[in-house]
Amino acid sequence: MPAPKPNDIRILLVDDHEVIRVGLRTVLNQQHGLKVVGEAAAMADAIRQAQKLKPDLILMDIRLPDGSGIDACREILTAQPDTRVIFLTSYSDDDSVLAAVLAGAHGYVLKEINSAGLIDAVHKVATGQPILDPTVTARALAWLRELNQGVRVPGTDSLSPQEERVVMLVAEGRTNKEIAATLELSDKTVKNYLAHVFQKLHITRRAQAAAFFLKRRH
Repeated sequence: MPAPKPNDIRILLVDDHEVIRVGLRTVLNQQHGLKVVGEAAAMADAIRQAQKLKPDLILMDIRLPDGSGIDACREILTAQPDTRVIFLTSYSDDDSVLAAVLAGAHGYVLKEINSAGLIDAVHKVATGQPILDPTVTARALAWLRELNQGVRVPGTDSLSPQEERVVMLVAEGRTNKEIAATLELSDKTVKNYLAHVFQKLHITRRAQAAAFFLKRRH
């Protein structure tokens, strides 16, 4: 495998299906400025490869054999905040989307996306533009806006107003640094708020936002 050039966007692929990884690697490596530097088929290996390779961007699936891409994303970004993560998945439910956004993902696209769309998403996220497909984020963002406007969804009473503001900004694609600047907080404080949100909503170890979000208004 040829070494990446100095200005290449270095990509780590995380998916438990070899055929999908082969297809992604073929498409991405054909593009000028993109280079797949590693692959992983499970959560633990994704974390190890991210630590070893320090990629610029990770294409991550939601469901992995030994855990979830959500947990892998959160752990990787805690250690390597400059790495950017795009979830590339077949799951379009807003529970998964919201869990991914709260974990710090910079993009969320469905596997039905075409090659041109995926390449465009990679370039945009690598340059700091969040990519959240409106077809899979609308309901999650509406739910979060209700929180911000004081309309309580069952089960959310434990969130403080500041935690709600942090979650809203995360859902808008803001980075921890941007959230910190907006709310006049430190990066560490923002991370602490998000950790508390995950704990309160019981989504620290799960691929989906699960039962908590299923209790929201119908």
